[in-house]
Amino acid sequence: MSSANNLSQRESVFNQEVITRFELYNSLFLTLPFYQVKDTGNLLPFFSAHCEKGTASQESPSDIIKSFFKKYVPDIDHQEQLNRLFRFIQYIERQVVLFDAIEDSSFSKTTKAEESGTLQTLLQQIAGDESQRETIKEKLKNFSLRLVLTAHPTQFYPSRVLGIMTDLIEALKTNDINTINLLLQQLGKTPFFNKTSPTPVDEAVSLIWFLENVFYHALAATQSKLNDAFDVDGLANQLLEMGFWPGGDRDGNPNVKTDSTRTVASLLRQIIFRCYYRDFRVVKRRITFRGVEDAMHTLETILYDNAFNPKENPENLQNEMLALLQTVKDKLINDNYGLFVDIIDDLTHKIKLFGCYFATLDIRQDSRVLRDVYHYISDKVGVKLPKGYDDLEEIEKLKAIEFTTEADFQCPEDADPLIRDTLDTIRLIKQIQQQNGAKACQRFIISNCQQASDILQLINLFLWSGWKKDELPIDFMPLFETVNDLKVAAEVMETLYKHPFYKTHLAAMGNKQTIMLGFSDSTKDGGYLMANWSIYKAKVELTAMAKKYDIDLAFFDGRGGPPARGGGKTHRFYASMGQEIANNHIQLTIQGQTVSSQYGSVDTARFNIEQLFNAGIASALHQTQKDLLDDRHKELISIMADESYGLFMALRKHPLFTEYLEKLSPLTLLSGVNISSRPTKRNSDAPLKLEDLRAISFVTAWSQLKQNIPGFYGVGAALNKVKGEGHWDEVVELYHKSGFFKTMIDNCMMSMSKSDFRITAHLKNDPKFGEFWQMLYNEFEQTKRLLLELTNTSVLMEAYSIEGRSIAIREKIILPLVIIQHYALECLNNTTNEELISTYNKLVIRTVYGIVNAGRNLA
Repeated sequence: MSSANNLSQRESVFNQEVITRFELYNSLFLTLPFYQVKDTGNLLPFFSAHCEKGTASQESPSDIIKSFFKKYVPDIDHQEQLNRLFRFIQYIERQVVLFDAIEDSSFSKTTKAEESGTLQTLLQQIAGDESQRETIKEKLKNFSLRLVLTAHPTQFYPSRVLGIMTDLIEALKTNDINTINLLLQQLGKTPFFNKTSPTPVDEAVSLIWFLENVFYHALAATQSKLNDAFDVDGLANQLLEMGFWPGGDRDGNPNVKTDSTRTVASLLRQIIFRCYYRDFRVVKRRITFRGVEDAMHTLETILYDNAFNPKENPENLQNEMLALLQTVKDKLINDNYGLFVDIIDDLTHKIKLFGCYFATLDIRQDSRVLRDVYHYISDKVGVKLPKGYDDLEEIEKLKAIEFTTEADFQCPEDADPLIRDTLDTIRLIKQIQQQNGAKACQRFIISNCQQASDILQLINLFLWSGWKKDELPIDFMPLFETVNDLKVAAEVMETLYKHPFYKTHLAAMGNKQTIMLGFSDSTKDGGYLMANWSIYKAKVELTAMAKKYDIDLAFFDGRGGPPARGGGKTHRFYASMGQEIANNHIQLTIQGQTVSSQYGSVDTARFNIEQLFNAGIASALHQTQKDLLDDRHKELISIMADESYGLFMALRKHPLFTEYLEKLSPLTLLSGVNISSRPTKRNSDAPLKLEDLRAISFVTAWSQLKQNIPGFYGVGAALNKVKGEGHWDEVVELYHKSGFFKTMIDNCMMSMSKSDFRITAHLKNDPKFGEFWQMLYNEFEQTKRLLLELTNTSVLMEAYSIEGRSIAIREKIILPLVIIQHYALECLNNTTNEELISTYNKLVIRTVYGIVNAGRNLA
């Protein structure tokens, strides 16, 4: 089947299964009498159409809102108008849920003709070729995939809504009208937001919902498929792993404390035992034979007690549970013809996958905090730092850091809370490992890592807090994120690889080093092209350094939801890694709308997990086809990255840059959105400064403006430069030959497809912001024009028409939300009435939910 016919088939299925069904069920949904105002559902289609017409005419949001009420509801006052807008918001955010559910329920049908790249296509490709099968089996001996769920607040569905969505998806699969009708009514009555900000534990509970209801089943199914295909059950390494940040990530989050970490570790243990117990009930109904009663009873007691009556100081019971299951299995094989061995194997595989911990709880803290702790504790354990230690050159610091002192320092109650939390958490890690297993809490990530001493000082904090040099099963992981930190990353790691103590520690950990590379701050720091190119170069340099010292290197990528935060079609990035970049281990963060869009159901999770898995192992079959940039390609990208960086930095330094975001986007109100326990910026009491602003708030503000600057700004200028210098044909060749460059460009177009400058076009005549808006718009238009020329297409995402259609429908659904938000922001800038200010603030905050949730396919 040709690719054109394949695409046509997918479009036909998408139209039938998604668009037509959404129109049908949306009509039903709009007739349901959810709210106080009876005609809200009837008015909403007229309001949506009015917003579309006004936006096309580039009217201001204020004019659009006022003309709508004048035409359709002329006899109500301003307060009632605001009430109507709130009702519209409540309908629209539920329309987004309905569309999500319909897309997910149709997933197996709309992806049936999907592009190659799944595990299934790989298995079909090697069918009957034993040499290729052996090649992959060899690759799997040193391969792993780890997905790490993070608490970054970029998706706002509470667990009660996720539960409805799950049931709605199942009902939609069979078009069960009665159940769908009831679930839509339930959805209409269910609140979408929290009245108070969640705690770190609340955030953990929300994400554990996905572990329990999605990843538990999806990872097990993928593992089973791998076992059947490659007999990987006996491998020493674990192929599939889950990581978890809520309750452990304290970088800049003042609300994450030692108690949070302790509670989350206990929750993860309890929930995984509940999963096991549910499975055991199925096992118990089938394994009814003589000779297994004692093992079955003991196992049931273990599972039930840990699931529902957890002890204060539990033990790691993974090996005991596996031994009991093996006893049952042996009895089935020897005395019962192997009957029901498959369900014993299924539970065994799950216990091997998730142990007593479900997901590894990562700890993360900023290097500046850790340096303060190091100063505090050093003299208290008898280690005297040289005078002026902070100002010493790195080489002198390294000489001063010794590893001869082991202590069991107990931090006093009156110590600085941040210092006490760090030291108490280091002690808690040992307790978690003893109770839930070594993998339960094994990784300590140092944010803002700038030098080797940041890592070595942290190791000493462990040795001074009750840990022993020869019993230190901890992965100390630097996080390099800013453009400048990425430049020196390889140099920092070489210093560590040569350091005698660190070299010994690494050997004890199997000579495996994990390095985290973050995208969010590097994009905010240097723009889209420079961020991607800086990380690519850093990976090449770090890989070469690891090979030099015979280190098994794993990159942990902090790839957030939208392309501006390193997201997009992430599996294509991994499939395009050349021989210069270590790619045996794939580790990435899954956050915000990425969780619901790519891993919101078992079907979508399995598909995306297997795509990532395939991206990592398929290269073993095609060594000669691996993406490899030659020197000229690197030179071209470097020229473009430098040009883009210059333009982006000039934008950041523009005197109106911060004020534009503060006045025209909901940036300053994001802290009022009760979806996160952490502030929108570091140094929360200080005036707003770009360097303090969290990358997620930065990206969210631009996406709410429908301008998505972090995802494209500077790309057009870069392409224009190389074109003007006569290198256009080379760039076109680069796009077609380099998977890395192509993926970067395609993701940029995805980001741009979520932009709509018509909404803010009225600003071009604004006396203060007019020129600034025009500058942004000109770069958008230049980038769009050159990207279409580069890709030989006529519209953005033409090559990914299904994804493009999905985005277009979502944008149409939420356009009224965007108009309402901008209208409320304009009203805020023009009133001093305290009561109205409060109402407008609430109106803005409520629109943020639906706009971000609808952006799930940014991921």
